[in-house]
Amino acid sequence: MANSIQLTLVQETVAAVKSLYDADIPESQITLQETRKEFEGQITIVTFPVTRFSKKSPEQTGMEIGAYLQDRISEIAGYNVIKGFLNISLSDEYWIAMLNETILQDGFGQFAKNGKKLMVEYSSPNTNKPLHLGHIRNNLLGYSVAEILKAYGYDVVKANLVNDRGIHICKSMLAWQRYGNGETPESAGMKGDHLVGKYYVVFDKEYKKEIEALKAEGQSEDDAKKNAPLMKAAQTMLQQWEAGDEEVISLWKTMNGWVYDGFAKTYKQLGVDFDKYYYESNTYLLGKDIIQEGLEKDVFFKKEDNSVWIDLTDEGLDQKLVLRGDGTSVYITQDLGTAQLKYDEFHMDESMYVVGNEQDYHFKVLFAILKKLGKTWADGLFHLSYGMVDLPSGKMKSREGTVVDADDLMEEMIDTAKERTEELGKTEGFEEEEKASLYNTIGMGALKYFLLKVDPKKRLLFDPKESVDFQGHTGPFIQYTHARIKSVLRKAAFDSAVPRLVPSSFSSYERDLIQALANYPTVIEMAAKEFSPAQLANYAYELAKLYNKFYHEESILKAEQEDVKTFRLHLSVAASRIIAESMRLLGIEVPERM
Repeated sequence: MANSIQLTLVQETVAAVKSLYDADIPESQITLQETRKEFEGQITIVTFPVTRFSKKSPEQTGMEIGAYLQDRISEIAGYNVIKGFLNISLSDEYWIAMLNETILQDGFGQFAKNGKKLMVEYSSPNTNKPLHLGHIRNNLLGYSVAEILKAYGYDVVKANLVNDRGIHICKSMLAWQRYGNGETPESAGMKGDHLVGKYYVVFDKEYKKEIEALKAEGQSEDDAKKNAPLMKAAQTMLQQWEAGDEEVISLWKTMNGWVYDGFAKTYKQLGVDFDKYYYESNTYLLGKDIIQEGLEKDVFFKKEDNSVWIDLTDEGLDQKLVLRGDGTSVYITQDLGTAQLKYDEFHMDESMYVVGNEQDYHFKVLFAILKKLGKTWADGLFHLSYGMVDLPSGKMKSREGTVVDADDLMEEMIDTAKERTEELGKTEGFEEEEKASLYNTIGMGALKYFLLKVDPKKRLLFDPKESVDFQGHTGPFIQYTHARIKSVLRKAAFDSAVPRLVPSSFSSYERDLIQALANYPTVIEMAAKEFSPAQLANYAYELAKLYNKFYHEESILKAEQEDVKTFRLHLSVAASRIIAESMRLLGIEVPERM
């Protein structure tokens, strides 16, 4: 219905220009926007584009079009003009109908299937270390974008490409082999991914010692890095792995198994899931086949050391290595193979990679290569590039063991939520199990909301303490608002099947809330088209603020008239439903009480 009034306004404005000024203006040049809060009205028509036909001032043009529209559209209660902006006020009857006939109907805000299949690949962990804060943003962003696209009508496949092979994996394996003394997750009392990550750090420390020793013998830093025995051993192990050496493969399977068990626990706590897993150990050979295909098509060329390259200088890029001289793969090799495998399996119309912006160049190269190879589906590939996450303490470095571990951070968030909630006395009458569940819901909601409310492209500073605030621009504020609404409905013992009575009039607070609720489908559309959960997160916050204003300014349970009380309770039902659904698409639970 929100769209229908907007469509009517656009069409009638075109008719007004024809009638008043005998001119034809395309609908695309009629701009509608939400009226600014300091002015009266709900929808604003920008009249500047019409002045070239009217030959009059923007103000006079606006007044003439306003009079024309009010005469022909019954839903218009009034209008005013501020400079070149025609502000339209819609009637109380329109907003009542909007609530009763649209917002409160089953299926409001749901989009029909659009017939397109889209894959969202996210997480993409390395099996040499546990997930950290950066991975949390990646997982939350990928999961939420996938859920929003599903809500918008796409058939979505959530994929996870596990980086389970390569030199970085061999570093952890080699360090465990040399310094681990047979340690296991059980004997160490550690999650498997944490144990393997421990040996990645051990490798780096021992490797640095060797570099310093070689430099002391007179080697340059670059030579020392190449000649360090540990690095050479790791490279040999990678070659042995690719050659199928039984002992190396056995160790690889054991240590990866530890990591997968650890990842599964982290994903469960984080609340994300996947429809399909890909493993680079299964795709890199397919990538090598594509390299051979490219050599035959003269897309690639070989250098004297037998390494294979592509020249992308005509694309504004550089020459790029796609296969090492010793025949081992680089990242781009397996990414080519995985891209082909994904398309062969799902034949999706579009495929999105959720990866940090430090890989922008990599994806430009990947997409350019696939297009040069003649892969017609490469036009549907998209890199959802997002900014890094910093903490007040500074940047994270995984090799040095200074990363903020995902499991530790989630535990800290839940502890902080417990502390804040108990300070505010919001758990009276709760059983211990209910309290634990509530702290988890609030802590994880705070973490998720803080990371998702910022535009994905922006770098962000995550402050755990600031995120758990029941009054600020936070997840807990929205969660508390939902619980407040549910409390009102419980106290009223309200049955939403009660007939919706129509009050004789209603307040600006009620109208503002109805208007915000009516915008929900538009917000979903914007969030889906821009791949931005931030659009939805900020909408949920504004909606919660509007409900709280309405709650404080208008009596609900003690309304003087029964029809007003019933109307306000129905309005509360709608607000709780849209808040809950918005948060669900962000991967955030909302409590029934707190």
